Amino acid sequence: MELRDPSLHAWARGRLRGGDRLPAVRTVATSLQVNPNTVNRAYAELERDGVLVVERGRGTYVADRASASRAPHRHKLVELAERFVAQARAMGFDGPEMLKAVATAVRSLRGSRR
Repeated sequence: MELRDPSLHAWARGRLRGGDRLPAVRTVATSLQVNPNTVNRAYAELERDGVLVVERGRGTYVADRASASRAPHRHKLVELAERFVAQARAMGFDGPEMLKAVATAVRSLRGSRR
């Protein structure tokens, strides 16, 4: 099957760069002759992995390399956050208190790197 849309061809060949806009879900689905839900799930998974950035109402873009290089570790970050939240809740802290604690820790870390 030949892809008529040059951006789809570039995407398939790995020639897109951070910030490049991807074709709409329906365009990809039509070109590949697959269900739009399949493409939508693929885009969503790539977004979750940090490979794509979706700007609602504007389009879907390739993430920059720095963001994409962290993608394999993103799930670990979410797991750490979930454990933190569960433990903090067990100790009686609420959401704003947790956010304040994380913000304080980030500021402290930034200060120690200067």
